[in-house]
Amino acid sequence: MELREALQQISDIRQQMARSEVFRGYRSLTVGSSGVLGLLAAAVQPRWVADPSVELGRYLLLWCGVAFASVLIAGVELLFRVRKAGSGLTRDMTRLAVEQFVPCVLVGGLLTICVYRSAPDVAWMLPGLWSLLFGLGVFASSRLLPGLVAWVGLYYVVSGCVCLYWGQGENFLAPWKMALCFGVGQLLCAVILYWTLERKHAS
Repeated sequence: MELREALQQISDIRQQMARSEVFRGYRSLTVGSSGVLGLLAAAVQPRWVADPSVELGRYLLLWCGVAFASVLIAGVELLFRVRKAGSGLTRDMTRLAVEQFVPCVLVGGLLTICVYRSAPDVAWMLPGLWSLLFGLGVFASSRLLPGLVAWVGLYYVVSGCVCLYWGQGENFLAPWKMALCFGVGQLLCAVILYWTLERKHAS
């Protein structure tokens, strides 16, 4: 019984240490590449999806593909870093970071399915809602990241509101929405990660 309690206390101490440390698993190159991918997808969208109001399925295929590719790249890098570090604390911090961000991704996916299946007439709201959810995910993760990352969460919330406010009519699922939210937002996050974590380490 004492051994079990001791092991539990060690586990609790490791989790507390993980919460108090700065998570360095997100890298500027990976985050920035997802932003570039978002800008490229926005440039390709007019050719791939001529009329999003009619081709909603193709629009969602494009942007869900971008999201999947971004998550896959980030996931592979996180897995590689965890295996390379081999530290229990690193694994705990990675798990905490993933747990804090995953809910916004899952809710965004479920929301997309519901809109596509039941209310395609309000699909113009999706970029704004995605941005708001992503912003909440950034805020949830910000306590493990440098303080300036909270500004990225605020950027996503503001840009999501912009998309919702000006998103109807001729701007129905316009490419600039995702370029503004995801492309610029990820590049901003990459700059902050580099400036606060990697620049000092490199010097």
